[in-house]
Amino acid sequence: MEQLLQQIEQLKQEINAFEGVNGEAAEAFRIKYLGTKGIIKGLMGEMKSVPNEQKKDFGQVMNSLKQLAEEKWESLKGAEDNSTTESGIDWSLPGDAASVGGRHPISLVRNQIVSIFKRLGFAIAEGPEIEDDWHNFTALNLPENHPARDMQDTFYISQNPDWLLRTHTSSVQARMMETHKPPIRIICPGRVYRNETISARAHCFFHQVEGLYVDEHVSFADLKQTLYFFVKEMFGKDVKVRFRPSYFPFTEPSAEMDISCSVCGGSGCSLCKHTGWVEILGCGMVHPKMLDNFGIDSNKYTGFAFGMGMERICQIKYRVNDLRLYSQNDVRFLKQFTGGI
Repeated sequence: MEQLLQQIEQLKQEINAFEGVNGEAAEAFRIKYLGTKGIIKGLMGEMKSVPNEQKKDFGQVMNSLKQLAEEKWESLKGAEDNSTTESGIDWSLPGDAASVGGRHPISLVRNQIVSIFKRLGFAIAEGPEIEDDWHNFTALNLPENHPARDMQDTFYISQNPDWLLRTHTSSVQARMMETHKPPIRIICPGRVYRNETISARAHCFFHQVEGLYVDEHVSFADLKQTLYFFVKEMFGKDVKVRFRPSYFPFTEPSAEMDISCSVCGGSGCSLCKHTGWVEILGCGMVHPKMLDNFGIDSNKYTGFAFGMGMERICQIKYRVNDLRLYSQNDVRFLKQFTGGI
């Protein structure tokens, strides 16, 4: 007991003599004397070795020591608040707010497209980006040596013609028809790859959203009304729409869909190539042979499909005319989209 009292008196002298005016010194004092593994905590543990008749006196002495240490620590913190370090930093000033990022413009457009079609009952379907020839071409009515294959420059894996980087998300539609029975109502967002020279208007990878609806009594009128709803929600109630006949090997009949140019209002600009119209997607009724490829009775079921490029929608909504900006991670570009969801 006598030895412990002498040690406490010595600690009181050390505490009174301790000096420091910066945050590091104050924190070092707290850890040494008041921390969970500090000196005072350790002395408290010696209570078990003190005789019972002396425990009360020893407890009073320890409380006095702890109070002295706490008062000293408060004074050290007060000195810190009223001073600056040798480097000239005032530690009492508030810190810089952390910068808040935002979603990539492609993600913003993807989320909006998905939200619109979800309200129409479409589910999201995804598939592999490394695909086989059957799901990417042959099952979609593009057999070997079909001239339509030349429409897409393909990245093959190790020169193996059976494996490739998917050229469209139609391969996801193929996999869904292979494993699911009608009714099928899906959208397939994802990244696709084509062997093209990178420029402001073309890239070796980009993003698509394709849709598929297969059921009994599905008509071209259903397709048109679905797409009318989409463009009105995406671009506003005043947008005008037109359909032009086209050709796709996996749909018949096929069409391309244009909307009135939102930049020039139809008067003509570089975006619409001075026509007043901007193409945004291709669509059509699912080819009966494609249904038969997956064991779906084409005499009983019909369907429609459509596909669009997300970068194209971004170009119209955000006036982004250079495809390379989406993948360059330029902070000056990305900061323009902070706050999106």
